[in-house]
Amino acid sequence: MTHVSILTRPSLTEPAPGTKDRARHSVLVATGTALGLFLAARLLGAAALALVARAAGHGALALLGRSWDSRWYLGIAAHGYGHTLRPRPGVAYSDLAFFPLYPGLVRAVTTVVPLGDGAAGLVVSWTAAAAAACGIYAVGARLHGRAVGTALVLLWGLLPHSVVLSMAYTEPVLTALAAWSLYAVLGGRWVWAGGLAALAGLARPNGCAVAAAVLVAAACEVWRRRGKVSHRLWTGAALAPLGWSAYVLWVGRRTGNPLDGYFEVQRRWGSRFDFGRGALLFVRRLLLHGDRFVFPMTLLIVAAGVLLFALLLADRAPLPLIAYSGVLLLIAVGGSGFFESKPRFLLPAFPLLIPLARALVRTARARPWHATVVVGALAGLSFGYGAYLVVIAHTPL
Repeated sequence: MTHVSILTRPSLTEPAPGTKDRARHSVLVATGTALGLFLAARLLGAAALALVARAAGHGALALLGRSWDSRWYLGIAAHGYGHTLRPRPGVAYSDLAFFPLYPGLVRAVTTVVPLGDGAAGLVVSWTAAAAAACGIYAVGARLHGRAVGTALVLLWGLLPHSVVLSMAYTEPVLTALAAWSLYAVLGGRWVWAGGLAALAGLARPNGCAVAAAVLVAAACEVWRRRGKVSHRLWTGAALAPLGWSAYVLWVGRRTGNPLDGYFEVQRRWGSRFDFGRGALLFVRRLLLHGDRFVFPMTLLIVAAGVLLFALLLADRAPLPLIAYSGVLLLIAVGGSGFFESKPRFLLPAFPLLIPLARALVRTARARPWHATVVVGALAGLSFGYGAYLVVIAHTPL
């Protein structure tokens, strides 16, 4: 297990000429391999979606760039905040529920490059997904070696809801910031960790999980060293929650309710944290009366997330990864509203896949064909279910 306080110690002997260059080249090749596998998985998934969309008479790029929440983000990028949709009496959907980093990035792209907002949204998401894949590889490789890092990236790219990584959604941005923030924490780079956590807090409501991971790791380090830590740790810890807190307070000020304004906006969307009561009631209704395919699949994915978190604990993963994944899982399980979106909320929780990645590497070394069959089955599920979600299912992502 890699402790958060352990840093790479400098060598006591001078390395042989060219050693550093060869090591750097080896790291770049390994990272490129992991990124290539991820891009291949997502390109094949996009191709499968395009075939299904064409058969259904839809345009694949339009579906990827302008589906569900994408429209809200693109509207904020084009016109700023201030739009409220009232579909029926007593219901008000305000765009203040959506955090500002992603629309800000889309606005920046459209300012610099002559692209439409939908295309700009896809550029931001695809770039962020690639950065996230590199960060996930870096975390996995640091903890368990390059093979596990590569397997971790591949599994993340083949999740049932990984089609979201190809859409104009915020999950790729959050995951990229989270992965590199966690990597910085593991290396003791506290200012980088805190700064990236602050940006993650501006990306999504559950971006607070990154700040939680940084703060928990910092507190553990302060306790371990009995307060004798550098100013960089205190700076990083102070930076980490600023993004999320600033936006929540800004919405509160704008709505005239400084402390509860943002949460009131979320409640009007039907989203609130009720310790899982709403989710349990929905599951009860689902089991008693049955429903569409998306909801049973959602239930299975969330249950798998809980099981994987238990395996992560049993695996004695580093504390910041446990804190980050635990907060994401707590928000997904404990929140009510939009039950079908819970698997998407868990997409950034890539540390949950570490036990599976380690098992896949062991299987690949002992029985390569068995690992190939597993990866093939996951790819089939990911591509088929992703196309179904975007083209056929009429449920919010």
